[in-house]
Amino acid sequence: MKFVRNLQHKFARTGGIPNLMLYVTCTMMVVYLLPLFTGNSVVRLLSLSRPAVLSGQIWRLITFVFIPEGSASVLSMLLSLYFLYWVGNALEQYWGSGSFTFYYLCGMVGAVAAAMITGYGTATYLHLSLFLAFAYLFPEMEVLLMFLFPIKVKYLGYFAWAMYALSFLAANWAGRAAMLASIVNFLLFFGDDFLGWLKNQMRYGRQRRQWRAAQRKYQDRHGR
Repeated sequence: MKFVRNLQHKFARTGGIPNLMLYVTCTMMVVYLLPLFTGNSVVRLLSLSRPAVLSGQIWRLITFVFIPEGSASVLSMLLSLYFLYWVGNALEQYWGSGSFTFYYLCGMVGAVAAAMITGYGTATYLHLSLFLAFAYLFPEMEVLLMFLFPIKVKYLGYFAWAMYALSFLAANWAGRAAMLASIVNFLLFFGDDFLGWLKNQMRYGRQRRQWRAAQRKYQDRHGR
């Protein structure tokens, strides 16, 4: 979208927040580990809740991004956060700190807007939108699935989109709103490219049909 790209270019000149995902993932790890040492979870004080925000707890508009996804072990949480950091860092290196920060902030705004409508918000799909952007920009890059099997990122991207569709059917309205917000964030940045690709595919398909029709006419003419 031209308007969003103009804002992105302006924001890029501010420099953004270098190493943003390092701060985010490290704080998420602290939030995850804190109950192991104190016995008290701070998640309920950080989560994005419309009634809490309207009552004056405005820090929740930011702190909800630091809530980690539930994990069975510290090791799996470390691996999950490392992957999130790796994806975010790759996007930052590609776009620059300013543009990446802008993308992340747009995702946060979308998540907050969804929460203000439904009453509750989550950063799960905000962070998944980082991977969607990564898969779109680096489709041919290979990663080791389960540290054993090489697979191209684009196939993981297809899987992520499929999970979006399945999750949308199973989620409550708060989850669906958060998903839609993250998809809108992705489309704001890549919608023009996607539409261009779709138009090229349609043009290519039309040309193929025309070529096949001409080939059939040629064969019919010479077959008589």
